[in-house]
Amino acid sequence: MATISIPKVVPSPQQDCEALNEAFQGLGTDEKDVIRILAQRDAAQRKKIKETYQELYDKALIDCLYSESSGDFRKAVILWAYAPAERDARLVNKALRSHKENIKNLQVVVEVACATSPDHLVAVRQTYCSLFNCSIEEDIAKHISDPLRKILVSLVRSYRYDKESVNSGIASMEAAELHDAIEAGKLDNDEVIQIMSTRNITQLKETFLWYNDNYGTSIEQDIIACGDDILEKVMKVVVLCISSPEKHFAQVVRTAVLGLETDEDSLTRVIVTRAEIDLWNIRDEYLYSYKTSIVDDIIDDTSGDYKRFLMALLGANI
Repeated sequence: MATISIPKVVPSPQQDCEALNEAFQGLGTDEKDVIRILAQRDAAQRKKIKETYQELYDKALIDCLYSESSGDFRKAVILWAYAPAERDARLVNKALRSHKENIKNLQVVVEVACATSPDHLVAVRQTYCSLFNCSIEEDIAKHISDPLRKILVSLVRSYRYDKESVNSGIASMEAAELHDAIEAGKLDNDEVIQIMSTRNITQLKETFLWYNDNYGTSIEQDIIACGDDILEKVMKVVVLCISSPEKHFAQVVRTAVLGLETDEDSLTRVIVTRAEIDLWNIRDEYLYSYKTSIVDDIIDDTSGDYKRFLMALLGANI
């Protein structure tokens, strides 16, 4: 469930653009007005605002946001202003070209491949080609080594059936195949990759239930028991993004706010990318798992306009 709050009466795109342009005038930007407008518009409305702003003022709204804001607030509001497919394409590109095969970067690719709709994944792949003159698969092949390369390419190539369809016989059989592979420590074998990258989400959830019922532990627990290398970490994220994306994203936020330094990039990614999808579910999961409010934890770790913007996307009143 989405968390953004759209007014019952929404101003016209021209009115929003005029208000934004007014906010950019003078010695300092009126960030509160920028937040009030953009954080309370959905993707279609933001798209229309960007188009209208270009027509009215002959300049891109995103360029103005860049020049008139700074720091983590600037990163967050620009990420929010992008169309969802462009936003995810840019996030994936940044992750792949970081030259770091760590879970912080690779989980971004998994999130886009496994925690979004099949049509959205196609749109991200198409946008990626337009923006960067190569495919996601090409960049994975260039920047990521096997066995992670093989797994990630299969995931981003996937176009899963997006209706609820379950075959219990197949679920039981594939649960056994997954168990045998995991028990042997072969997380990257062809059967595992085929199952994880081709089956629809409801079928995989059924398979994971069969796994738990037949073997007494969850597939996530058995993957963790295989080791703590990057392969195991990536496969754990694959399972979570398929079976319980709200749990995965709650974990990302928790990790981002723990410790001496806040991981603002990861925090921003979760709040911005999930605000129109399932951020309420993530809020509920966070409270259930960590016995504390995601809103309170983020308030404690952020400040200023960045904090106000995240709170607006979270649907929180502060």
